[in-house]
Order: sequence, then structure tokens, then C-alpha cells
Amino acid sequence: MADAIDSGRDSFGARGGPVDVFYLPEGTHRHPTVSHGDGVYLWDTDGKRYIDACSGPVTTNLGHRNMRVIEAMRAQAEKICFAARQHFENEPNIALSDLATDLAGPGFERAFFVSGGSEATEAAIKLARQYAVARGDAGRWKVLGRDPGYHGASLGAASVTGDPTSEAVFASVMQVMPKVPAPFTYRLPENHDTDSYARHCAAALEATIVAEGAESVLAFIMEPVGGLATGALVAPDHYYSAVREICDRHGVLLIYDEVMSGAGRTGTFLAAEHWPDSRPDIVTLAKGIAAGYTPLGMVLAPSEMVDTVARSGGFLHGHTYVANPLSCAVGLAVLREVVDRDLMSNAAAMGTYLRKRLSEVQETSRILGDVRGLGLLNAIEIVTDRDKKEIPDAALRASTRLTEIGMGNGLLLYSRRTANGKYGEWLMLTPPLIVSEEETDEIVERLAKTLTIYESEIIA
Repeated sequence: MADAIDSGRDSFGARGGPVDVFYLPEGTHRHPTVSHGDGVYLWDTDGKRYIDACSGPVTTNLGHRNMRVIEAMRAQAEKICFAARQHFENEPNIALSDLATDLAGPGFERAFFVSGGSEATEAAIKLARQYAVARGDAGRWKVLGRDPGYHGASLGAASVTGDPTSEAVFASVMQVMPKVPAPFTYRLPENHDTDSYARHCAAALEATIVAEGAESVLAFIMEPVGGLATGALVAPDHYYSAVREICDRHGVLLIYDEVMSGAGRTGTFLAAEHWPDSRPDIVTLAKGIAAGYTPLGMVLAPSEMVDTVARSGGFLHGHTYVANPLSCAVGLAVLREVVDRDLMSNAAAMGTYLRKRLSEVQETSRILGDVRGLGLLNAIEIVTDRDKKEIPDAALRASTRLTEIGMGNGLLLYSRRTANGKYGEWLMLTPPLIVSEEETDEIVERLAKTLTIYESEIIA
């Protein structure tokens, strides 16, 4: 057996084959090995420095090596790392719940903690379903999503995700839920402008609810500011109001997936705060609430909903690491840093400055088609012809190649080619909330160089 295991080791002394099959497609080159990080920078083991223009997968909101968080982690580890929820409450969970619900405001008095975004989506759907059953409305079970959309990698989350590529593989082992069109603001259908298409998408939501039978529709889940599925999409204000009104009219719960947009990234604790008359019923968060220092996700819900479920027998859901004291202590330290350093204001200011600088690059780039976003959740659309808004051919590997060139230039980018390019390709520009104006300039300068190199590769 030992010989069989050792035979899997590669020239680096690691079991390269079995590991790579999970993370790297065959033929993909090995990534550099990370050494350490500090602020918005990371270094590999060869000593090369990279500026983190994307916060990893839009996660490291505080950057790297935040000593307040590290100290909170150490202090909690010395007390207790794990205590089962069925035996104990724990102080970090209570304190984090209080802070998060205070920041979220009225209508979000209860918090439930999990290990990440996919788990948060699952928990939100289960809460919505149990609330309907407890209220005697057990016929409601369908959860509508957007096409495209993304809400996690588990089968339950994938069922409400609008991704035909994922559905083609996993549809037979999950219940695929109905989808409605996402209100894109770039590359619109013929005879539509941004406002008319947003109205069309809202009308499609209502038409789908009616067609499915409103009495069977439980909830509608959407990202208020798009993540990878729609590249920092921000719809016109009236879209959010229309969605809220439609859901209210048909008794449908509205769930906001703020896994990327929450925890201060858009300049407010919840992106939902930008549309105060359109508040959702349930919110999911992850990524930025622990800023990459530990796996953590959260569901925020109103006390009336949670108390109704509690009276009916309790929440039929849970994971081993629900309310884990070590993770909650880290999340508490992260959110205190966000508040004490006023990083939400910095996200708003630096986001405005970043989009201004990106628009300057757009003026001279032949392949930068669109700049969009809110706060420090931004994306740039990559095209082969700006006037025609042409989506790059798959053979060009546009977003992947740009990420490779960026790393060569010491720039970390997060890219997406949604549904095999059906909806376009973009790069996310989502630096940590601590980013300065000088660091933002460095990101833009390295990005401009990266775009120029790629443009020279594909355009004669």
C-alpha cells in the first residue's frame, strides 16, 4: 500500500495527481506557491510580489495579516475552539449575532451561522420552506432564480443557480427550479434600453410566478449586485422596487444573496441598503464577514419568521460547525475592524475612484467594453470589438489568458466566462476594503499593461 501511495507523488514531492484532479484541469500549469501576505499584497515562495485586485474570490475584505483578527483568533483558540450547539451557547456567537443584526437593521433580528455561502443558501431556503409550512402554506416550495445567477456549489444551491453548463451535468440529481432573466445593462436585446429591459425582466418574474402557480412559489433569490454570474451587475433602481412589489403581491419571499456584496463591500453593510424601499425578507452573507480568516457564512432573518419556525418545533437544519466559537470570534473581530476603521466609507470612495480610473483605461482600450459596479464590487467586460460588443471566441481564452498575463505583471484578477461565453466574459476588480488611492492607481496601471499585452496578442 505504501508503494502505491508513494507512486502518486510528483517531482515536487507532493501527491500531484490525486490533488490536481480536483483543482486543475488536465494540462493546466501549476500555480506558484504562496508564501505570505500583508495588506493588499501577497508573495510567492520565489519572492515575487502580487497586488490583490480581487480579494481572492472577493473574500479578503481586510487584506492579509490583520493583527487584530489574528489576535482574536489566538485568544479564542486558547479558550475553546469548538463546543457543540446542542450542549452550549458561546459568547462569540452571541456577540457576533448582536453586531451583525445591529448593522443590518430592522427586519433582521436573527442570525444563523454556517461555514460558507453555499451552506447559507441551503439554510435560507430551508428556513423559508419551514416558515411556509408553519404558517399552513405547505403548497409553496418552488424557489425562483435568475438566468444567469449563482448561489453556491451544493446541489440545493445549484438548483436555484442559473447556469446551463452546471444544469447539464447535475440536473438528473437535483430539482432544477424555474429561472427568470437577469436585468443586464450591457449588450441588451434589440429594441431595449437599460430601463425597458429591467422592466421586461421584472415583468418576466411576475409572469413566471403566475405560470408556475403563485400558490406553489415559495421565494425568489437574487444577488442585488451581481457576482461572477453577471459581473457586478447593478440594475436600475426601479427594478428592485418592482421585484419587491411583485413578491408582496403574490406572497413570495424575497431572498438577497449578499455573499459577495455584503459586509460593507458596496459601501453599506448590506447592498440592500441602497434600495431601502425594497428590503428583502432573508439575506445570506459569507466571504467578507470573516474576510478569508476562517470559513464562515450567515443567514439574517426577521424575528417573526424565526420565532414562528421555533414555535412549530424548531429549525430542521444544522451542520457540525454551526455557531462555531472560533469562527464567530474571527467574524466578530473582522466586523469590528470594518466598523472601527470606517471601511464601508472607504469602499464607497475607493469604488468611485476605481471606476473613474477604469473608465480612463476604457477610452484607449479596444477590448474593454464596459465598466460597472457599486462600491468595491466592480467588473470590466472584455470584448473583441467595442462598437459591436463582440464576445471573445472560446479559443481566445480571453479571461483566462488575461488572468495569466496579470499574474506575470504581479496582478491578481478573478475572471469569469459565464455559461461557456453565452453572456460574455469579465474580470472582477474587487480589492480589499482597506485599499488606498495609491494602491488603486497601482492596480489600474498593472491592469492597463495587462490589457495592452493581451490586445497585442489577439489584434494585429
